[in-house]
Amino acid sequence: MSRLSRFIKRLRATRYPVRARHIEPSFLISTDDDPATADDVLLDLSLKAIELARHISLDDIVGRGKPICQFVGLWPGAHYRLLSAMVKILNPKMVVEIGTATGASALAMLKFMASDSHLYTFDLVPWRESPGHILTDEDFRDGRLVQVIDDLTVRDGLMRHVEVVRSAQLIFMDAAKDGLMEDRFLGLLGEVQFTGRAFVILDDIRLYNMLATWRRIASPKIDLTSFGHFTGTGVVNTPIRLKEHC
Repeated sequence: MSRLSRFIKRLRATRYPVRARHIEPSFLISTDDDPATADDVLLDLSLKAIELARHISLDDIVGRGKPICQFVGLWPGAHYRLLSAMVKILNPKMVVEIGTATGASALAMLKFMASDSHLYTFDLVPWRESPGHILTDEDFRDGRLVQVIDDLTVRDGLMRHVEVVRSAQLIFMDAAKDGLMEDRFLGLLGEVQFTGRAFVILDDIRLYNMLATWRRIASPKIDLTSFGHFTGTGVVNTPIRLKEHC
């Protein structure tokens, strides 16, 4: 077990000052010395998305009845309605998702995507094998939703699909949160020449393993945790730039 793993294990064994369904250890970190802050583009996008998310309904997804569905309509506290709002505002022709999992995030975005758009969701596990998945064959019927089994956090994997990534206007990353995969992907993403404006949404940026990853990002960024996932939601304006040390 690594030193970091042992430290997190000790933190989780600590008596917390509150009781809640889900508690994770984290830190308070100053922002005045952060390598990047939000630009006007991110501020405008965030304000519009927050207002729009208030009025979005995902009841059709909630109605699928799986355990994850109880959180899909929750806002603030979960990111699904915020993701939907981002898609409604940006109207992307291409969305890339890293980490299919149950498919709930993909469905929340796909619901508001145009008929000629595409959402490529990448994972190492086929969606049928993901515990608690809510996807069905019908979700893939019109060709807008595509799952690809590959690893975009390694160079060969990203290069196999670089044209898809280059054409994306929105990239949502919800991967391992191990402090490694996200760093590798963001480093590789910094080498990608996007064909237009693109935004990256990172899940779980408040988790201990993700604190350094978020801190290292030197591109314009904004923490929208209060209006997204309680474990952290961050939005970054590309191109991606990283500090070597945080």
